[in-house]
Amino acid sequence: MQSSHAAAKVSARFDDPNLVGYGGLEPVVRLAERCGLPALASEHVRLPVSKDGTGAFPAAKLMSLVGGMVAGADSIDDMDRLRHGALPRLFAGVRAPSTLGSFLRSFTHGHVKQLHAVARRFLPELAAHTGLLSGAESVAHVDIDDTIRRTYGYAKQGAGYGYSKVKGLNALLGIVSTPLSAPVIAATRLRKGPTNSARGAAAFVAETIRTSRASGATGLLLVRADSAFYGADVIGACRALDARFSVTVRMNASIKAAIAGIDEAA
Repeated sequence: MQSSHAAAKVSARFDDPNLVGYGGLEPVVRLAERCGLPALASEHVRLPVSKDGTGAFPAAKLMSLVGGMVAGADSIDDMDRLRHGALPRLFAGVRAPSTLGSFLRSFTHGHVKQLHAVARRFLPELAAHTGLLSGAESVAHVDIDDTIRRTYGYAKQGAGYGYSKVKGLNALLGIVSTPLSAPVIAATRLRKGPTNSARGAAAFVAETIRTSRASGATGLLLVRADSAFYGADVIGACRALDARFSVTVRMNASIKAAIAGIDEAA
């Protein structure tokens, strides 16, 4: 068996008005609504409403973006897949890709922090309705790290060269997991590309621990991080919130001297 047409001459479209291409979205959206995501977005995300209505109805636009990403969208144009087939019969309030693009472009750093507030409150609700963090009442792990996301173009706000020598933005991530569950993003922070890994890390670690506790991690909680986060403020945040820690020690002069002072037979 072989195809009767060259690949370049074949295209596929999903436009049958009676079929649903992403049926799995329906229970996902219902779960988000049951956990209060639209209400949280309406309460905490406040954008100025321009004449074209860019900042209006943030909950509907955020739910459209979430639904599109769940359906595999990785660009603004891909958000149009939410309007194919019979999906408009399943979901109301789906916004056009151009509207969603204008909405996202209107965000400032303060509005991103508003989204953080939504995520911080949503995760405990999601954990309460699902088995998201099974076994967290016994033991859970919090992993702290940052990453550089490459960006392109000369006008990208906040982009710069950091420790990786790659031009982009710095993202700080707090991940919570258990021996019985997959890792879950508990906290994020988007920063300028040249930002030092440890900048603001203590407050971020505290935020991640509190969110993890609120999401059911009531037992032993172990914070893990590499040497970029080796510092008294990070350790202090862990101890203040009754969390254990495992942080790689930075090989500075005092540590090297201490190691050299250990007898070979010790």
